[in-house]
Amino acid sequence: MRNSTNIAITSAEASPGTEETTWSLAGAFIGFLSWLLALGIPFLIYGPNTLFFFLYTWPFFLALLPVAVVVGIALHSLLRGRLIFSCMTTVLAVTLMFGILFLWLMG
Repeated sequence: MRNSTNIAITSAEASPGTEETTWSLAGAFIGFLSWLLALGIPFLIYGPNTLFFFLYTWPFFLALLPVAVVVGIALHSLLRGRLIFSCMTTVLAVTLMFGILFLWLMG
């Protein structure tokens, strides 16, 4: 057997005392609610006939759901968890995406 000594490895860098806060759940919730709000706006403008339009175009609007959630997470984290500002910007961004898609599909 070898005659050796134990070497203690110490870290040169001190670990930070505080960790970054994650805002993914609140941002995802804001994104989902923004998507629901944007889905309801055509019903307010065009009435119940919107259902016939959504009957054939629902995959496009369903594809905006994960995009809206990711936009909500991104904007909520970029605005450092400020709830009012992130709600307003997420609702505005998702509504604009939804409106652009709606107008593009309308022709």
